[in-house]
Amino acid sequence: MKKYLFLILLGFAFNTIQSQEISDAVRYSLENLNGTARFRAMSGAFGALGGDLSSLNVNPAGSAIFAYNQMGITASNTNTKNNSNYFGSTNTEKENSFDFNQAGLVFVFNNNNNRNNEGWNKFSLAINYDNKNNFDNTIGSFGINPTNSIGNYFLNYANGISLNSFQNSNYENLDFAAQQALLAYDTFIIDPANNDPNPNEYISNVTEGGNYYQENTVITNGYNGKLSFNAAASCNDKFFIGINLNSHFVDYTQSSVFYEDNDNPLEPTSYRVNKVQFNNDLYTYGSGFSFQLGIIGKITNEARVGLSYESPTWYKLNDKLTQTLIAVSANLSGSLDPDVADPRPNVYAPYKLQTPGKLTASFAYVFGKTGLISIDYSYKDYGNTKFKPEYDSHYQVLNNAMNRTLSKTNEVRIGGEYKIEKLSLRAGYRFEESPYENKITIGNLNGYSAGLGYNFGGTRADLSYAYAKRNSHQFINQGQTPNQGLTDVTKINSINNTVSLTLLFEL
Repeated sequence: MKKYLFLILLGFAFNTIQSQEISDAVRYSLENLNGTARFRAMSGAFGALGGDLSSLNVNPAGSAIFAYNQMGITASNTNTKNNSNYFGSTNTEKENSFDFNQAGLVFVFNNNNNRNNEGWNKFSLAINYDNKNNFDNTIGSFGINPTNSIGNYFLNYANGISLNSFQNSNYENLDFAAQQALLAYDTFIIDPANNDPNPNEYISNVTEGGNYYQENTVITNGYNGKLSFNAAASCNDKFFIGINLNSHFVDYTQSSVFYEDNDNPLEPTSYRVNKVQFNNDLYTYGSGFSFQLGIIGKITNEARVGLSYESPTWYKLNDKLTQTLIAVSANLSGSLDPDVADPRPNVYAPYKLQTPGKLTASFAYVFGKTGLISIDYSYKDYGNTKFKPEYDSHYQVLNNAMNRTLSKTNEVRIGGEYKIEKLSLRAGYRFEESPYENKITIGNLNGYSAGLGYNFGGTRADLSYAYAKRNSHQFINQGQTPNQGLTDVTKINSINNTVSLTLLFEL
């Protein structure tokens, strides 16, 4: 057996066969608690309060609460700790990231012609950027799988595909299943099961016997940003309405490295595969659009209610996937040189993704100038997530699967603030249900937060700390979607600790 490097071609491949999965849709539908330090300290419970630049992400009517022009910028440091458990073997990975996650300004226009302060007495315009999701993360796991080899992953994709259909075709012209079969065939991980000239059944050349040592490392980077253009108005300082037009930006990279070996008995003459490394590098980028509508009403001078609607986000995304497969074969005489399959990247056709909308109802009670308490409740149906065009047969199957797999969710945020002259003390709690029906693939989220702020007059400084914990199951190589033939999962306990600092200036 000789080293075989196949498909050495220049340039990039263009592949019209899609490879999107449910986990991809969920990734761009979830939002972390981001924004100003005050917003984070109160766990984002601002739907009936307004008066904060990041409150516009909850209820766009909130900009009409501002009394004066304001500009703010926020820097955050996030530490992520992932504890993994794979077949009883535990591991911990930590990731630390720093970014400027929020920046915005608001202009307030009072109606000076309205001396009695009746009717539409105030208007506001605002622009605000928030990093909805920071994707910087590392998850590493290892353990001994007693029965299941990565050879089964390739077998399950290959079985049923005729040998001629991928043996005589270029990698970039094949669909995803045939590509996996070709990778394994050209690295001798699989072979035809019989002497048929055009077989469609295969066998694995991975050494039999079980107890496969496996390592899987997934490193992700990037962000999902949201730029909001806001307009709002106040009527009699008792009723507030607002609208956001939002532009979204996605830049995401995922690099996964899977390694497997075993020390099962080798045969004297025939070579068997005993070491495999499978690399997958995914790059996704694109943009999207959404809008928000909101109202806030003062029941009394102290009590306020709010209601807001956030439309689905309509994304147009692009994927590029690079795969490399390396296999080492050996017998009792020793090992051969590695067999390497390293085709040029898949550049997939652009596709569209519609994430679910969200409805938020809010209540707040303001104790004069001494403090406040606020509660937000949000409803979101992840089953409405859709890949488009919907007439595409692949997307029809995927959308139907998402409708069955993803669930309706409830989210509760509670925040409070107490003022001591120029010093403000804050705290909050939030609970977010799992987007999955099984509540296991991604579990429920619980978070706590606290912070303080000091008003220097024309300048204010806010500091916050936020804690969030969530459990999940990760399948080998492809995140939250089980691979064919390799359905073993890593149990992950994720803890996020974020410290944020915001500086606000009167204009």
